[in-house]
Amino acid sequence: MYEKVGVKVKITVFAAGSRGDIQPCVVLSRGLQQAGYDVCLAAPEDFDGFIQKHGVDFYPLRGDVQKIMASDTGRKLMETGGANPIKSIRAFRTMLGPVVTKMIEDAYAACCDADAIVCLGVLSTFGQSIAEALSLPVINVEPTPLLPTRAFAAPSWPIQRNLGGLHNYLSGIAMLQVVWQWYRPFVNGFRQRLGLPPYTAGSFHRVLRSAPMVSAYSPSIIPHPADWPENVHITGYLFLDVQDDWQPSSELKAYLEAGDPPVYIGFGSMAGRNPEQLARLIMDALAKSGQRGLLLTGWGGLRTDLAPDNVFVVDSAPHSWLFPRMAAVVHHGGAGTTAEGLRAGVPAVIVPFAFDQSFWGARVKTLGLGPDPIPQKSLTADRLAHAISIAVTDSDMRQRANSCAEAIRAEDGIGNAVKVIQRYFGEP
Repeated sequence: MYEKVGVKVKITVFAAGSRGDIQPCVVLSRGLQQAGYDVCLAAPEDFDGFIQKHGVDFYPLRGDVQKIMASDTGRKLMETGGANPIKSIRAFRTMLGPVVTKMIEDAYAACCDADAIVCLGVLSTFGQSIAEALSLPVINVEPTPLLPTRAFAAPSWPIQRNLGGLHNYLSGIAMLQVVWQWYRPFVNGFRQRLGLPPYTAGSFHRVLRSAPMVSAYSPSIIPHPADWPENVHITGYLFLDVQDDWQPSSELKAYLEAGDPPVYIGFGSMAGRNPEQLARLIMDALAKSGQRGLLLTGWGGLRTDLAPDNVFVVDSAPHSWLFPRMAAVVHHGGAGTTAEGLRAGVPAVIVPFAFDQSFWGARVKTLGLGPDPIPQKSLTADRLAHAISIAVTDSDMRQRANSCAEAIRAEDGIGNAVKVIQRYFGEP
């Protein structure tokens, strides 16, 4: 345990990725600040406004993730990354190449005056390298499981059916190798500049297993597997609750009051290379299912200027406010969006695009909280309309969703995560 007597312990939290990666780190940073730690969140510069709005000290890392994801390579990856993890390696290196060196140099600078580091687990080789160079303790945080286990197939593995413990475990080993290959040249170039020996794939696995891990999801959704080490702590979700000053527009409020609860549809940063076509498909599916809809455009570029009167379009609104007011939620299956849907207690239709989204879709289906997920490449208006109809009309599914929500709302994910960090870093 790290101890620093008489002075606040300063923690640098290092994160990069989409909003689904950054948001739980914002919540954790706020919780650590409220517990008395001096906290700085180092994250890509395009999240500046979002992070500072929530009262967290911010260290900007060069590199615009939203711009990267909106590139042709990024959009293509969103369509194919989950289907072929091997192809994702070249795409990731292409996207990261122009920015990763500057981003990691900035992360190192953000940690130079820190006493300890909290690092997003998928970036653990970078975080561990910084910690090693600066002789600092490090804890990883993950919104989606990273370690191999016999209990379930690895997130991002193309086959999400449970084919037995051996298959599940080997899928985890394979996906760690893929993640390692995403970053390998950048990690070892960075380590060379720091005067550290190179890492291997085995090093990446050992780093993940040896460092304490805050697993920021519900034990009612993913119980602690028997073959995970005891330093993996499943704390519960890290929810970002609506700020008191957020209010819906008068138009949104009027729409919600004008009829039955609508079906939410939104895909966050995911919209593929043809967001207009996806928007038309959504309108058709809502018409076929006879449901009112609320379409959240997100920053994946989902746009429609042809929405009928029974579909309301918004650029952004907090999921924590919207979802409890919906009849069902249709989304891409990102970890954070899935968590908000589960807490809201409404059935979910998952349309996975890539990476861990199929894992969360399979989890929702297995727990009886939604119909079969529909992979984006197989999405049609008829299939989506059928899934929406099931989600809206299945009373047993809704009851299971309500029961699950009650269990999740009873958890104190933030408090549990802070206690874990206090255990390793000491009291502030």
